[in-house]
Amino acid sequence: MEYYLNTPLDERTVRALKIGDIVYLTGVIVTMRDKAHSRVVEFQRRGIPLPVSIYSGVIYHCGPVVKKIDGGWEVVSCGPTTSHRMEEYESELISKYNIRMIIGKGGMGERTTETLNKIGAVYASFTGGAGVLAAQKIIGVEGVYWLELGVPEAIWCLKVKDFGPLIVTIDSNKNNIYNRIQRKALRKLRELT
Repeated sequence: MEYYLNTPLDERTVRALKIGDIVYLTGVIVTMRDKAHSRVVEFQRRGIPLPVSIYSGVIYHCGPVVKKIDGGWEVVSCGPTTSHRMEEYESELISKYNIRMIIGKGGMGERTTETLNKIGAVYASFTGGAGVLAAQKIIGVEGVYWLELGVPEAIWCLKVKDFGPLIVTIDSNKNNIYNRIQRKALRKLRELT
């Protein structure tokens, strides 16, 4: 199935998504990489408010390439980074902020998969190496926070229109495309050996 959805996403809509579904998002998504994840979790544990609301939001594992123009920002490239690096923090972040969708590449671990199921969220993949295509779906930068972490590690709030295609690769029922492909490949390998 193909879906055109608006952020913020609600639990019922997200729980209806199945692996293999194609999603295009319109609204606001927030980028976060390793350092931002670490700081968000630290702030949450210490009760320090975040500079931006991420509650029920969409987190994109991405360090955008940007340029400053006319006092604002233009996103030049915005491809996904490897998501598994954020596995250490993701479960806690999803739980505490009711995150509804994580976007990245390469999949996430069992702990995150369990939390997606519990909270009602999904993991979706954007094709690696297509950062310029992703940037074409960004219609504005709503804000940037924690620039002291570095441009790629800062939190970027991006206004997007029909951002995608995003493939749901881990759904809220713990179905995981990566695991299915791995099992299928192993079966094939056994047949051949």
